[in-house]
Amino acid sequence: MFRDNIVESLLGKTTQKRKSRIPAKLDFLQSATGLILATFILFHLIFEASILLGKDSMYAITKMFEGDFFIEGGSPIFISVLASIIFAIFILHALLAMRKFPNSYREYLRLRTHAKLMKHSDTNLWIIQAITGFMMFFLGSVHLYIVWTQPQNIGPFASSDRVYSDMFYPLYFMLLVSVVLHAGAGVYRLIMKWGWFDGKNPKSNRVKTRKIVKVVTTIYLIMGLLSLITYIKIGYEHKSEYGKRYVPTTEVRDEN
Repeated sequence: MFRDNIVESLLGKTTQKRKSRIPAKLDFLQSATGLILATFILFHLIFEASILLGKDSMYAITKMFEGDFFIEGGSPIFISVLASIIFAIFILHALLAMRKFPNSYREYLRLRTHAKLMKHSDTNLWIIQAITGFMMFFLGSVHLYIVWTQPQNIGPFASSDRVYSDMFYPLYFMLLVSVVLHAGAGVYRLIMKWGWFDGKNPKSNRVKTRKIVKVVTTIYLIMGLLSLITYIKIGYEHKSEYGKRYVPTTEVRDEN
């Protein structure tokens, strides 16, 4: 009897130790998937902003992602594969993040009260992340699904037609704001959590990091808004020829 109690006690402690590692592993996985998605957004918005340099630039970027550099003419399947990978990481990250969401309205009120009492900026950033993350779960899913299932409808005219004629610009505006704020807050919190740039003077470096993240977030918001406005403008001008694909300047010259 005494021996059985000792065995059960030891097994219980072992199980408890094993279980205690799970939250840490899930936390690390959440951070890793968040960093991957933030890096993707960083480059995705830059590639989308190629429209600011002209239709030919955006067309060239589209063809690059279609694998035109090793398959003549490229294939939209490459974009579909990339979208499916990002979609899977996006869903996994959302599921991991949901562990830390308030489970009820009472918990949310406690969080708000705590944030007001503490007046801690990082706590407010978490609230921003929670709100924007909730928005992204729906808005981002719609966008990724469209790219995944209709990779052939990406280009200067095709994308602009979707934004303007298909009335997607309200969705893309809300998605842009939520994804940039979420990514900015997320990257900052990751840097604070793992102490990547603490150096010899952590307090001073963290203040500098916060300022840098704010500036970068603002730049990306402005760049994204300018890109969206440009797509709306092109879509408006192209509405009478809705569905017609863009032909690059070089190909038009060759035909003439």
